[in-house]
Amino acid sequence: MKRDLLPALPCALAFAFALAAAGCATGGGATVEPVVAPAWHAPLPHDGDVAELRRWWTQFDDPVLAGLVDAAQAASPTIASAAARIEDARARSAAAGAALLPSLGATASAGRARQDVTLPVGTSAGVGLQASWEIDVFGRNRAARDAAEARVEGAGASWHDARVVVAAETANQYLALRACESLLAEARLDAESRAETARLTELSMQSGFESRANAALTRASAAQGSVLVQQQSEQCEQTVKALVALTGIAEPDLRAQLASTTARLPQPAAIAVPSVPAAALAQRPDVFARARDVVAASADIGAAEADRWPRIVLAGSVGAARFESSFGSFSGTTWSIGPVGVSLPVFDAGARRANVVAARARYDEATSAYAATLRGAIRDVESALISLQGTADRNADAQTAADNFEISYRATEARYRSGFGTLFELEDARRSALAAQITLINLRRERVAAWIALYRALGGGWSELADAQTAATSPARPASP
Repeated sequence: MKRDLLPALPCALAFAFALAAAGCATGGGATVEPVVAPAWHAPLPHDGDVAELRRWWTQFDDPVLAGLVDAAQAASPTIASAAARIEDARARSAAAGAALLPSLGATASAGRARQDVTLPVGTSAGVGLQASWEIDVFGRNRAARDAAEARVEGAGASWHDARVVVAAETANQYLALRACESLLAEARLDAESRAETARLTELSMQSGFESRANAALTRASAAQGSVLVQQQSEQCEQTVKALVALTGIAEPDLRAQLASTTARLPQPAAIAVPSVPAAALAQRPDVFARARDVVAASADIGAAEADRWPRIVLAGSVGAARFESSFGSFSGTTWSIGPVGVSLPVFDAGARRANVVAARARYDEATSAYAATLRGAIRDVESALISLQGTADRNADAQTAADNFEISYRATEARYRSGFGTLFELEDARRSALAAQITLINLRRERVAAWIALYRALGGGWSELADAQTAATSPARPASP
């Protein structure tokens, strides 16, 4: 296979793109300069023939897989928790936005009393509206609103990331089950062959053509084959239980779905990655979420700084009142504008200054987490591409080895049954053939797992180069429920 290298991708550009998506710091926090690799070094899979990773699960040749992924996402408590965090963030954002607007309250009162010794007993009643508005001169409330909005966007990205993680985990478990079934089928064929060899050797021993030692060896081999079958069967059962827990499907129903295909690994359509632009990193929901954390932390610094300055609150009221007594009744409208209240922190034992220091520390923490997530994204994509290339390179040799070890085993078995081969030669050929088949099955599983890892590394999808270039100027935000 032709080994092309990915076009050079300056990771500094990737970082700058994602930081632009995050927005500018408003609280005086310094930008972060993560140490990342200067270029991609992994080879392209499939020589870059096709670039299509949308509709990921439906492009597999196994509809059961797509159904299980949907069920797992619907049943996942992780996704449900992420959705709840979105609602919480939205409510906090609405509360923070409301602080920028005037508040209005209604009052009503009634009473009967002697207001003065010179006045008769009277009844008073009144209704009114009271308003207050904090004039956000220094931007404290605006900064709090910006932080809350950034956290809403980050919560939406985390929800999307949770869906990607659950989908990838379900796919890997399903892949493990199908690989396990394939290995179980091989183990059963091997066990049947061992049992037949033991039976024929026992007959030959009874006729005096085989030694007791050889008969004992074949019986031991048959018993070992049975143990391997039982071990593999137990592993498959454990994987089914894991799928039940992931998908929330009742076990009888799940087994009915799984019975439609057995011992067959799901295969994706012909997919390739001609290039991985910088936008591919910013489309990862975890990178986007960490970027919004940076924005929120920066806004928190602005809010903490503004909290050290005076607050100005304007109040006012309007209402209607009525007073009745034996001398008569009086009614009218009352109103007031003011007072304008100004509160200035004079001494708080350093509490507000400490809040600023804490906000800056949280900003530094957020930028460090963002840089680490970005480097991890680069590593994940590189690792997936290396695995894809490596499994492609090994596939032809593994298939050749499995085919020829099988031919050698069949020939050795025929020679043994004809009396021209030894039992030790047969057992050696059997072990080699079985090991080669196991290697081939595991290699095929590893290759499909690498595609799933690439799906995860790219944030659950793929944008073609043209789409990615568009996103570089106007990055799309992950969808929210």
